[in-house]
Amino acid sequence: MKSTSPIQDSRSGTSPTSSHKPLHVAQFGIAATLAAVVLSGCYVMPIGQDARGNTVYAYSAVPPAITPTQGTAGSSPAGAPPGRPVPQTLDIKLYPINDLANQTGVLTGQVTNMMTGKGRFTFNYQGETLVGEATRVENDERRGLASAYGPSGAFAKCEYQMSSPMVGAGICTFYNDAMYQVHIGN
Repeated sequence: MKSTSPIQDSRSGTSPTSSHKPLHVAQFGIAATLAAVVLSGCYVMPIGQDARGNTVYAYSAVPPAITPTQGTAGSSPAGAPPGRPVPQTLDIKLYPINDLANQTGVLTGQVTNMMTGKGRFTFNYQGETLVGEATRVENDERRGLASAYGPSGAFAKCEYQMSSPMVGAGICTFYNDAMYQVHIGN
């Protein structure tokens, strides 16, 4: 009785199984599958929080692109498309610089820098919310003008200069001639 050994089968090019595939093809298929499973990866990145405060993750087969400016003003946050600046909300304080302004004291508000040369401007004045916009001056990206208006007709106009995208200062004049020095940012 002649027995078939794996050595004889490998020399003949067939496997001892009934598929009769050459042995090296079957081994290559197994090795390729194993390599794909072992070498595949998945990147998990936190991108924020849901309404309950739980961390929300993004999953990707491609590693996240990290740029030198990540985390600075105007950069894209994790999970946002790279290269697109995101708006930054800055606190503003208006300090009185004449007697009319002294009657109301320090005012506070916010400006949202849209990172496009424009911004949204809002603050409270004598119990009324004034809302407007800020626009950078052409040919001088550091200087800008801002205007705000309230429902009763109250208004303010400001001129400012930014020392960085997050910090600036200027002067605001109100409809009643009250004047304030405005400080933008922290």
